[in-house]
Amino acid sequence: MKFAPDGSFLQVLGRKPETIGVRPGPGVPARVIDGPGMPPVAPAGGGALAGIPPGAGFPGQSFERPADIAFDAAGNVFVADGFGHANHRVSKFGKDGNFVKSWGRTGSSPGQFNELRGIATDAAGNVYVADAGNRRIQVFDGEGNYKSEFGGIGKPMAICISGGPTQYLYSSNSNTPEDLDYGEIYKVRLNGQVVGKFGRAGKIPGEFSVVNALDCRTEKNLFVGEVGNWRATKVTLKP
Repeated sequence: MKFAPDGSFLQVLGRKPETIGVRPGPGVPARVIDGPGMPPVAPAGGGALAGIPPGAGFPGQSFERPADIAFDAAGNVFVADGFGHANHRVSKFGKDGNFVKSWGRTGSSPGQFNELRGIATDAAGNVYVADAGNRRIQVFDGEGNYKSEFGGIGKPMAICISGGPTQYLYSSNSNTPEDLDYGEIYKVRLNGQVVGKFGRAGKIPGEFSVVNALDCRTEKNLFVGEVGNWRATKVTLKP
């Protein structure tokens, strides 16, 4: 949802599916009536509709469980729609909110995803996607064409790309609240080279638990949102 600085509502992307179960009469199986704008219902027994690969979703339709959102310099909006199980894709919208395209499906090959958890764009308009289930970050151009990928940063969840003449990507290796082995945040060049990392799992300052949001307006100043610790922390990195 988009709001003005004064808090007034401006725009919404997507909608929650609205379906109604109807049983016409005794002995007749219940069927589902589509809500306004919804796609045809899958045949009985489940499975993808013809021509729709698993995880690709219906182009232009509602999200399943969107995890993150990013914007490019032209105002285009990119949504990581892959926190749940039905959709593993990126959806692109114009600055006016009109649907442009989506890409991705369930899998581990280039351009496929398993648990999209974060998304960010760089100054050149490239799109970086935290493909957590495949333990990698994939890089696409603004039209969804696959460019590259890199790993070596654990299970990426939240990501952000700093401003400035030299941009860096920060990525959280996010642990569950029961897992105290990981929790660090990686600093990475845009070519995938790991520059360093900081933090670990825990609750005291400098430790993190389930980092699900990162904001890095500059290379040295980050805001870190933690689900496990119920807090947001400002981090200033020293040379």
